Amino acid sequence: MLISRQERARICSDTELGAGNVLHRLKAYGRPLDEPVLWTDGSWRAPDGSRPEVLTLGQLHEAVETYAGWYAAHGVRPRDPVAIHSHSSAEFAVNFLALTALGAIPSFVNGNLSPEVARAYVRRQGVVGAFTDREHHAVLSDAGLAFRVTADDIRPAHRALLPPSYPYRHHPTDPVIISHSSGTTGTPKGVPHTHRSLMYAQVHRLRYSTGADMERTLVGLPGAHNAAVATLLYCLLLRAHIKLLSSRRGTDVLDAIEEFRPTTVLAFAGTFGEMAAQDLSARDLSSVQVWFNTGDAAHEAHIRALVRHGGHERIGRDLRRTRVEGSVFVDGLGSSETGYSVFHNRHTKDTSSYSRCVGKPISFAEAAVLAEDGTPLPPGEVGRLGLKSPTLTPGYWNDSLTFHRMRLGGYWLTGDLAYRDEEGNFYHLDRAPDAIRTRDGILFSTRAEELLLRELPELADCTVIGAAPEGVRADWDGDGEAEAYALLQLANDSGDSGEGGEGGAGGEGGEGFDRVWTDRVNAALAGAGFPPVARALRMRPDDVSKGATGKVLKRVMRDRFAAKEHA
Repeated sequence: MLISRQERARICSDTELGAGNVLHRLKAYGRPLDEPVLWTDGSWRAPDGSRPEVLTLGQLHEAVETYAGWYAAHGVRPRDPVAIHSHSSAEFAVNFLALTALGAIPSFVNGNLSPEVARAYVRRQGVVGAFTDREHHAVLSDAGLAFRVTADDIRPAHRALLPPSYPYRHHPTDPVIISHSSGTTGTPKGVPHTHRSLMYAQVHRLRYSTGADMERTLVGLPGAHNAAVATLLYCLLLRAHIKLLSSRRGTDVLDAIEEFRPTTVLAFAGTFGEMAAQDLSARDLSSVQVWFNTGDAAHEAHIRALVRHGGHERIGRDLRRTRVEGSVFVDGLGSSETGYSVFHNRHTKDTSSYSRCVGKPISFAEAAVLAEDGTPLPPGEVGRLGLKSPTLTPGYWNDSLTFHRMRLGGYWLTGDLAYRDEEGNFYHLDRAPDAIRTRDGILFSTRAEELLLRELPELADCTVIGAAPEGVRADWDGDGEAEAYALLQLANDSGDSGEGGEGGAGGEGGEGFDRVWTDRVNAALAGAGFPPVARALRMRPDDVSKGATGKVLKRVMRDRFAAKEHA
């Protein structure tokens, strides 16, 4: 049962509420402590040694107070950053609630970062200590920390060590979290959010939406991402049931859907792509009303595969609610820096607003397509996507220079290339470093992938990259030329060929595969007026380089491809 109209009004008018004190405000609202609120995947060890799959509000309070007691006893004070480095989404959630209750700042470190990158990142944060799982405990052994604690070290007795000032009273501008960017274009950047900025969109949603489709919410986002934390806070306020997964693999999310029966599923585009590649007819997805994508915009082919399943409610002209076959896919474009998806484009099996359309910005935000001097461009012209939003990060942690270099004309630059139409809809084309300058013009890699997945149904996925001579820059900001390559993953492909077209399957040799598919790819590109690729090559799924959050690292794939071609 979700919150009543009266409780919703109380929450929305609560001037003390913010991202750092949601759990404690619930107690002030008189929320029942025996009410189940949080489901886990069993990856978190509670202080009593158990691995609970569900926590009541009272049990969550108890765990948070126990963790906070341990941290306070080991010298953690308000505004102290503490690193959290783990694979478990539940561990990020409990530590966030405990550290913010002390006024400290949890600094999330994705468990999929390489040890070298994780150590360098943590050193830049200036953290006083770290919580890790067993797998990552040794990673931070030489990071100069006052403590490294695991869940095994925290015992029920630590609950008695809470300071008299508990819980901390936040100012709206107090930082409450440092998450990090995906690192798709380089080293991850520390992205802080404040008591106010991380909560702004959640209160906006409570004020203007019933949230009924989130009554049972499954989160397949990385636990280290601020979107996962924001969703947890929203669901706690909404009185919705929420389950946190630690895996982003498409098959694991599908398994969890069948077990948890969620009404809404949140994930990144890469996870939805993996799910769409499965035989969904063999899965029971009937509970799903909404798929919510954030981060990079999703591909049309993947969206269409998902919205055929499940169902949603539609309000007719007579104001009656009827269930309609097919779910809704909310395609959100955002980032760690924006704190919330600024664009939302709603798809059903009957809609057709694709072609990388991300829709209009949410009501409290502003967007523009900017020229190089910061001047907003007219409809139809391609430029840099800039945003203004009260949910935007106040700056990169310990790196103000990089943050200010990403501002132009009063807007924060997302790093994306876009254009808008006469109706004010925005269209995402590519990341600026991934656009490919060829002799036939600029090929926007993401837009080309969208087209190929739509026009060539045999593809499970594809990646378009450019290869330029050494020392030549051929992206949006460069002035050289590169050759474009389409790296293709075929659905139901049992072949063992890899990047570079070294073999074939289904009776086609490597060179034969290249010729046939290069012709098909270029015919599809030409039909849309896009520049051609030099070659189409087969690629295994495990040849795709992905970052800590599951995004494809085209920068790494370009380097690998160039090294292979020149070997």
